[in-house]
This record gives sequence, structure tokens and C-alpha cells, in this order.
Amino acid sequence: MLDHTGFVVSDLAKARRFYEAIAKALGLGTIDNGPQAFLLGRSAEQPLPYLWIGTLRPSYWAEGSRPGLNQVHVAFTAPSKAVVDEFYRAGLAAGGRDNGKPGPREGSGGYYGAFLLDPDGNNIEACARNSTVQLGKD
Repeated sequence: MLDHTGFVVSDLAKARRFYEAIAKALGLGTIDNGPQAFLLGRSAEQPLPYLWIGTLRPSYWAEGSRPGLNQVHVAFTAPSKAVVDEFYRAGLAAGGRDNGKPGPREGSGGYYGAFLLDPDGNNIEACARNSTVQLGKD
């Protein structure tokens, strides 16, 4: 389990719109973290783990880094296929791009996932892992 992770985006308003939409679909929330960043997590009362999203240039970045240069992959846990489907719909409506429609993934047992590219091209996924998650079942 991670404590936190994060990445830099080029347009905070576009990113916030996208991440608020998918957070709502997943039962998560966003919290302000100053004028140049926000956090995505469970809630203010349960702040860990979190995903930091902002426009600040981290001090640990290698020279030449920029938003979207090294694509990030983040997979969110979803409790059901219906939530994965809602994540996908909400993300598309909020400016995300399709990177894999919702569905079971071959060779993965009870794995059902959907992939979106955020406004900077990061690969964002929601997945439900359950031995009963099969095509046509939740």
C-alpha cells in the first residue's frame, strides 16, 4: 500500500475537472493543497493514502522533465463493474480520452477494468478485482 504518490500537470483547472469527475465516480474526493495543487483521496478525515496533483516543479525531478514526459499509470480500486463503468463515463465527460473501454481483461481471472488518458496523457485506470467479476456479472 502506498502512502502517497503524485505527478505534475500542465493545466490545473483541466486536471481538477477530470480528477474530480473520476473521484466522485469512485467514491473519493479532492482537497485543496494550495493554489498550485490538490489532493485526491478518501476524505479529509481519512487523508492517507493520497494522490498529489499540481503544477509545481518538484525539486527531485531530473533535468528536462515536464508534465506528461514520463507517462504515469495509476489504478484506482473500484468495488464493482458498475463503478468502473461510471469512472469511464465520468472521465470521458470531463475531458479524458479512451485508452481501453470497460471490460474483463483476458488472462486476469476476475479482473474488470477501464483506462483513460488524463489531459496530460497519464494512463488512469479503475479496476474491480473479484472472482465473480465476469462478463455480464458484477
